[in-house]
Amino acid sequence: MKVLVAEQIAESGIENLKTATTVDVKTDLTREQLLEIIPNYDALIVRSQTMADAELIGVARNLKVIGRAGIGLDNVDVEAATRHGIVVVNAPQSNVLSAAEHAMALMLAQARNIPAANASVKAGKWERGKFEGVELHGKTLAILGLGRIGTLVAQRALAFGMRVVAYDPYVAKQRAGQMGVDLVSTIDEALRAADFVTIHLPKTAETAALIGARELALMKPSARIVNTSRGGIVDEKALADAVASGKLGGAALDVFEKEPPGDSPLFGLDSVVLTPHLGASTEEAQSKAGEAIAEQVLLALRGELAPYAVNVEAGRELSDVVRPFLPLAEKLGRIFTALSGGNISQVRFSYQGQIADHDTRVLTLAGLKGMFSAVVNEPVTFVNAPLMAAERGIQYAEMKSAMSRDYVNLVELSSEGGAAVAGTLVGVRNEERLVRIFDFEVDFPPGPYMCFLRYDDRPGVIGAIGTILGRTGVNIADMRVGRQEKGGEALMCLTVDQPIEPDVLRELAEGSEAKDAKFITLE
Repeated sequence: MKVLVAEQIAESGIENLKTATTVDVKTDLTREQLLEIIPNYDALIVRSQTMADAELIGVARNLKVIGRAGIGLDNVDVEAATRHGIVVVNAPQSNVLSAAEHAMALMLAQARNIPAANASVKAGKWERGKFEGVELHGKTLAILGLGRIGTLVAQRALAFGMRVVAYDPYVAKQRAGQMGVDLVSTIDEALRAADFVTIHLPKTAETAALIGARELALMKPSARIVNTSRGGIVDEKALADAVASGKLGGAALDVFEKEPPGDSPLFGLDSVVLTPHLGASTEEAQSKAGEAIAEQVLLALRGELAPYAVNVEAGRELSDVVRPFLPLAEKLGRIFTALSGGNISQVRFSYQGQIADHDTRVLTLAGLKGMFSAVVNEPVTFVNAPLMAAERGIQYAEMKSAMSRDYVNLVELSSEGGAAVAGTLVGVRNEERLVRIFDFEVDFPPGPYMCFLRYDDRPGVIGAIGTILGRTGVNIADMRVGRQEKGGEALMCLTVDQPIEPDVLRELAEGSEAKDAKFITLE
């Protein structure tokens, strides 16, 4: 077996690879050189710069595994790799501790004015009175996103004597209580309570500009905000305005909407601490990433299950009945999470029809993967999705029935809270259809951008929705309406050509007098 290491990883990782494979470390290859030699290798290891795209995968006739020494997968075409039976592995645990410690470091640096004080002393000044700070002890820390990194931050904050509250609708209240964290039901509630806010959320259509001028105005004038997750979750201009006007005590950012950030309005503010995306930049994190990816690549080359495989279905023997349902099951999980609005304690995976006679566990894993893919700040895999459910106190179970009333095969996710979504495949091309949303029967192809509105059935609603979307420049690709009875509750399902902004969604809800309005993106 031959392994190509196309970007620098820890020497300890390379040594581990050499125990079982031939390793070539070539970190200065041009794109043309890489395409020329990749057919000679069984495994490729990259970091963030080398593009393992469809073109490269198409010519890599001997490639069995691609390893990403880190957490992100933006430079790896996982779908193309899966089509070619190539396993993709990463190292998602390598930097969580470093990221949590960096969040704490930024919080302390901002609270004690360390960067500004350091610059003052080095300039020959001695301005002790100018840099009075605040203690963390006794203060309330609000954590937005109580995943692995958020949990590590909570543990460290509790050790500092802080009170910790958290907003994460996908963590069970009992689970948070076991960690000593008070779970709140809304972001607004968390912001109002906070002396410090730290963000550990993924960047999605729902979280883009999540903290803007309105949200910052809810916080105490003395409060501080820290973001080490993804740039763009905090509106940087609104943040700069709030700090400059004294409406916010300060901020510390490691990530930016545009990196490098260029000429940012945050640069001239002494009470804002900025670092250049250093969350994973520690010797230990880099060593862990190199060693972890070496281990994952070796496991995959031996044909064993790699715990951090992001496409465990690649090369796996699956039933011809089950395999086509994998993408649909993942979409159903994504939609189920959005429809539920959080507060999920259990979910039931139902398989009806011919599919019930087969091993459907991989479909359940795909559904879990979809459920968490938009709510955690790390790649979700078939392997770590069950662990994420356990960490959040979410129970799940399978139910099977050989009988399906209306369909040859049906896959459904549901919960006691009322959220439910079901889908099937139709025709010789296995086209995806959503056939049930909540208690409504529909027949609706899922799209990249979808909107669901529940309202009381009455004349004029469809026209009002079309008018609002037309005025705001959002084109409707498809529209279906389901209802149980005339004049009763109705469900409108829309696919649109571009994302619906939060203010437009609120206008749609008001215009239709909707009881519930959800925008969902599958991108």
